[in-house]
Amino acid sequence: MGEVEETQIVTRARLMDLIPGDRLHCLELAIGDDIERRHVVSPLGLKIGRTAPADIVIADSEISRSHCMVTLKDGELYVTDLNSTNGTFVDGVRVTGAAPLPVGSVLQVGKRSLKHEWRTRAEFEQSEGEERDLQRAASYVRALLPAPRHEGPIRADWVYKPSAKLGGDAFGYGQLCEHRYICYLIDVAGHGAGAAMHAVAIANQLRQKSLPNTDMARPELVLSTLNELFQMDDHDGLYFTIWYGVYDARTRRLDYASGGHHAAYLVPPERESAIPMRTRNVVIGAMPAMNFTQASLTVPAGAACYLFSDGVFEIVDRDGQQWAIEDFVAQILQPPAAGSSEPQRLFDAVSEAAGSSRFEDDFSLVVFNFD
Repeated sequence: MGEVEETQIVTRARLMDLIPGDRLHCLELAIGDDIERRHVVSPLGLKIGRTAPADIVIADSEISRSHCMVTLKDGELYVTDLNSTNGTFVDGVRVTGAAPLPVGSVLQVGKRSLKHEWRTRAEFEQSEGEERDLQRAASYVRALLPAPRHEGPIRADWVYKPSAKLGGDAFGYGQLCEHRYICYLIDVAGHGAGAAMHAVAIANQLRQKSLPNTDMARPELVLSTLNELFQMDDHDGLYFTIWYGVYDARTRRLDYASGGHHAAYLVPPERESAIPMRTRNVVIGAMPAMNFTQASLTVPAGAACYLFSDGVFEIVDRDGQQWAIEDFVAQILQPPAAGSSEPQRLFDAVSEAAGSSRFEDDFSLVVFNFD
């Protein structure tokens, strides 16, 4: 993987060498208000499409495989639609033939927008460095995530798709003792390498299963200790939400507590309903010396637990409607898909609803199945 990234960097550097002067024509692909990626337009131009060998690949079902071509001529940018199904637009006007793409204009393909900006070489190199930092942080977070479990009283599988700007999601699970199992999901507020590394620090404390003076089998005490250890005033203003559960395989009791986090959902084997599991506690790190509460329920044989971050359901669908958690729960209750894991089925369903597999926040979803 490292060799591939290095080759891409060298290729971009050589293309930049073809461009005279200090100013570069850039297309900035954005999600919301954040720049996902900055692309330099060289004399060779850029092809945009849904799959390789396009120069800018955007995973959006409304974008054709070869959608449009951006070219540089006499110091100006032009865009040509390549007979795409849904069309190419500049500032809301559909392109016919080769249309000018002035500095400051917005190129729209499918549901994605790319803005044409002048950037200095120094600005571009800085953004490349920041992107590499995000890639390294995302790789570090992924390396700490547990492997799926296919045996035992609890089986687990997951999907983790970091956003372009990398959020602060992390999760884990494991055996606490012979008959007890823990699971948790953390969501640090904000984006970037700082939020990701804060999530890693918290997850590392939980992975060791040895918080100071804390019974790890009592969720309310775990949240209380984390709240004291990670006060936002001592951690650059960062705070987080968490869902933490402990399952006793002997009694089938699941104890859980959430700190500022939305509910996890327990789905009985008949799959007719989804039972929300949430306790009304404050976010972690906002205020010291807080009391936390926990709750319990009995898990029926064959049930499944769905634990996820808000990036899973905070999307805008193809009709321009903002989803709520209820929209995602409705997807949970749909039948399983043959040949696909349950987390992958749900990721595909959300991607289809949004018209894209890239989201504004991290997509973190863990599904537990109980014998």
